[in-house]
Amino acid sequence: MPELERRLEVFCQDRYQDPDVAVGDLVSMPGHAGFSYGFSVISRGGTDRWFLRLPPPNVRWEGTADLTRQVAAIEALEGSDVPHCPVRWWGGPDDADWFESPYFVTPFLGGAKGVGLGTPPWAHELPAQSRVSMAVQAMTALGGIHGVDWRDRCPGLGEPVDLGTDVISWDRFMERVAEPDRLNRIPEIRDRLVESLPTSVEVGLCHGDYQFGNLLYTPDGTLCAVIDWELCGIGAVNTDLGWMALFNDPSAWRHEGATPLGMARADELLALYTEIRGSAPVAIDWFRAQAAYKFAIIAGFNLALHRRGKRPDPWWEDVALSLESLQDYALRYL
Repeated sequence: MPELERRLEVFCQDRYQDPDVAVGDLVSMPGHAGFSYGFSVISRGGTDRWFLRLPPPNVRWEGTADLTRQVAAIEALEGSDVPHCPVRWWGGPDDADWFESPYFVTPFLGGAKGVGLGTPPWAHELPAQSRVSMAVQAMTALGGIHGVDWRDRCPGLGEPVDLGTDVISWDRFMERVAEPDRLNRIPEIRDRLVESLPTSVEVGLCHGDYQFGNLLYTPDGTLCAVIDWELCGIGAVNTDLGWMALFNDPSAWRHEGATPLGMARADELLALYTEIRGSAPVAIDWFRAQAAYKFAIIAGFNLALHRRGKRPDPWWEDVALSLESLQDYALRYL
């Protein structure tokens, strides 16, 4: 942290064009994925608060650690009605001297908070009407993301990901999961997913990890930003729907606090999306199974990182209690 603060001070002197800039209030932000920090800058009598995202240390800058993809997705939302944190400064691999890695900086949303796995159940204390509004805002924002003209707005995200290729791509993570015996049905799920690929899907910008934990609301339940774009890409938009359904279906989980207390459940959210977009999503059962397949592997992989001390996070020990139920869920929907 002292080294990061030193680097931020040099960075902000350059960005603010002020040699007397002072950086303070540096904190590591909560989360279970990337490395992010909040910090303040005092310059010429004013104070600004910022959010810094960096890739995990000692990893290749690709996939979820490719911050340029996240920036491309966020910038694609400019001019839309989707609440987001605009990127103020960013640098890719060619501009990695500031922090020895790519980075991006956005305004810090003070007071905003998410409603997801492992978060305090604050939202259930709001009136029921407010929680319904939160769900409507969430699915409206998702529809807005899917409605982005990706061919024009997202050139940095490449061509659409083929569904079969995506399913098979998770094999490399399966090779490194903790307790592989507890994921012994993953090969069957993989094969059945590949054998039953949907033949007609809507393609668009996908968030990749769309769930209430990655939506920031004000304390009164107003959506102010969609965050955490590590899994973004161009592909079947129903991937996001299956993911959102999974994270709001208690039948998929066995660990405590898995689904947001008091929030709309999977079928309600899917119905809202159908109403907002004007048509029912196709093959949604396949996408619900796909989501459970992916997250079971993600949980096993991150559990291995935790136990090996490469990325300590005891939260994954709790999530591991749901490894079997996630596979049950996938097979049920297949």
